[in-house]
Amino acid sequence: MLVKIIKAILTGCGAAIGTGMAWWITSLLNNWNITLIPAYQDVVVYLLCCFVVAIIFFVSSDRLISSIVLFTKRIEKKLQEMPLTDVVLGVAGLVVGLFIAYLVSFPINQIALPGVSIPLTTIIYILLGYLGISVAMKRRDELNWLVPQRKTKDKVVFDGYRSQPKILDTSVIIDGRIFDICKTGFIEGPLVIPSFVLEELRHIADSSDVLKRNRGRRGLDILNRIQKELDIPVEIYEKDFDDVAEVDTKLLKLARILNGKIITNDYNLNKVAEFQGVAVLNINELANAMKPIVLPGEEMVVQVVKDGKEVGQGVAYLDDGTMIVVDGGKKHVGETIGVLVTSVLQTAAGRMIFAKPKSMDKVS
Repeated sequence: MLVKIIKAILTGCGAAIGTGMAWWITSLLNNWNITLIPAYQDVVVYLLCCFVVAIIFFVSSDRLISSIVLFTKRIEKKLQEMPLTDVVLGVAGLVVGLFIAYLVSFPINQIALPGVSIPLTTIIYILLGYLGISVAMKRRDELNWLVPQRKTKDKVVFDGYRSQPKILDTSVIIDGRIFDICKTGFIEGPLVIPSFVLEELRHIADSSDVLKRNRGRRGLDILNRIQKELDIPVEIYEKDFDDVAEVDTKLLKLARILNGKIITNDYNLNKVAEFQGVAVLNINELANAMKPIVLPGEEMVVQVVKDGKEVGQGVAYLDDGTMIVVDGGKKHVGETIGVLVTSVLQTAAGRMIFAKPKSMDKVS
């Protein structure tokens, strides 16, 4: 029914356009004293133009409706992907551009040049409207004062949030440490769980591989615990990016849209985000930063648990999992000895400590 109504409206528009064309044609014929059909020339021209243009619009209405719907959906999708600040600034720029266009075109319309005023005015409005949007978007950093900010006693609220949204990726949910970190209060909400991350977790939880299935179910359990046990807002981002296949790419795109930070322990995602200028909170980097600082020359007591890669080396571990390579510690495997730190190496995988036995005496 709606399609039929739209077709009727388009056909009526075609008839109106045909009437305008007929008026223009009859004006030219009368000005040039051209008479093709005596007495009924104007009537025939009006009927013919209205009928022909209306039929053209009616026949092409299906394609025209499809094109309008497709164009509308694309515009809507682009607006949904844009940050709210960009939308506000773009509208403000358009309004300013159209106002300037009105001031510029006003004297042109007063001159009333036949066949020139209307096309020239149209071009001016389109050009200045586009320039208004373009300038506002390119100078967004200098125009942030246009975006309303709600202030509380000690915080500023952007888009309804007291702080930047934190977007969780699949790896950090499965890892589980995010629950304990949020519980300590070091991370402020809201936590954003994208629908495509939930879908990936569901696929992992339904996997035929036992290990993957257990990891997926653990991730879903962690999300439920965060939502039920922690006093932190959790938002589900329902929209997906159908034009993007990779989950990591979707996360980066979402982070730019929400102006948020990605919480992950994925090394590759961390590097790509860093390259694209997206803020990332890496759980592994946080864990490494929380390990106690050890300086060369310090003494400690460790238990040598196995042989090292190099000849004569032994390997020990601190309580937080930091590896200690003991030079000459192979013969002390299974023993608890005092060692002297010689150097500390910080790697992407964590911190590694090199030491040597302080004495040959075992520590009881």
